[in-house]
Amino acid sequence: MSEPLLQAVDLECERDARLLFQNLSFSILPGTVTRVEGPNGTGKTTLLRILAGLNDAWSGELLWCGQARHQNRESFLRNTLYIGHRPGIKPLLTPLENLRALMAPRQPVPDQVLLQALAGTGLAGYEHVPCRNLSAGQQRRVALARLLIADEPLWLLDEVFTAIDAAGVQAIEALLQQRAAEGGAVLVTTHHDLDLPGMKRITLGGEVNHER
Repeated sequence: MSEPLLQAVDLECERDARLLFQNLSFSILPGTVTRVEGPNGTGKTTLLRILAGLNDAWSGELLWCGQARHQNRESFLRNTLYIGHRPGIKPLLTPLENLRALMAPRQPVPDQVLLQALAGTGLAGYEHVPCRNLSAGQQRRVALARLLIADEPLWLLDEVFTAIDAAGVQAIEALLQQRAAEGGAVLVTTHHDLDLPGMKRITLGGEVNHER
């Protein structure tokens, strides 16, 4: 059995004096897609932000490749891609300029590769249009174009299907399955009825890691 990329042990988090979750333990293995599910307000986005290192208001333990995450933070950040519920797109920039800026902290990527990624998310012909003139779904596709370039072993994706049409949903589902088949790991929250073969589940407010 593969060693987990990320392990959570007895996570607990409160928000506004309300307990979101406690005694939450799970492992994220290479080659898997895991869905975080539960009713609104149970802490799905909060959990992803904790796992991504963007929220420090929690207790418990997080391990990255078997070591305490805080002791291996540089490796964790270098090998993790996080896309939040908000796409993080600057409206005055074009899709190409936005994608270039999103990729810059990771590695230099030739514009030709960026243009191919934008085309792969259905934005061919919109590469040089200011994002303020694009629909919410098109702006979301700019952020998702990163998935066609990213090689990080762990993807943390919050509401990745928001404002995406049916064809886009199918394409993203196929991409997540492909990523797992290549040995990567994906942790995703979504209101979309995602049910991929072999998908694991983390249910907030219930049992953890049911596999179908």
